[in-house]
Amino acid sequence: MAQAARDIETRLRDFGLRPTRQRVALADLLFAKGDRHLTVEELHEEAEAAGVPVSLATVYNTLHQFTEAGLIRVLAVESAKTYFDTNISDHHHFFVEGRNEVLDIPVSNLQIGNLPEAPEGMEIAHVDVIIRLREKKKS
Repeated sequence: MAQAARDIETRLRDFGLRPTRQRVALADLLFAKGDRHLTVEELHEEAEAAGVPVSLATVYNTLHQFTEAGLIRVLAVESAKTYFDTNISDHHHFFVEGRNEVLDIPVSNLQIGNLPEAPEGMEIAHVDVIIRLREKKKS
């Protein structure tokens, strides 16, 4: 077994997931290119191109299992499209309208202050900031 596959299996186990053949294959595709943002459909297309026999439903379920385990984050940028982020550190995002592209904003470039008090018995788990961009109109 290749070292990369062993590393993926170890990573899945570290997050409490059994490293099934499909999870390993999808995790390998997901994390092989570094930090990025993908939709279910985009990962499914990559899997098909790589010869990984997996249904769209399996990709959907696997990404949600990865999210529940804390391996990736969900970004609900638009109501019709959900992106999955392989970078689980605290950071924010630009969303480029018209291109459906998500870009990271380093956390050091954005200061969040004056957050409201969480309701009793609750705590703020994470703050997501999405700044929408569009091409400048030519004048």
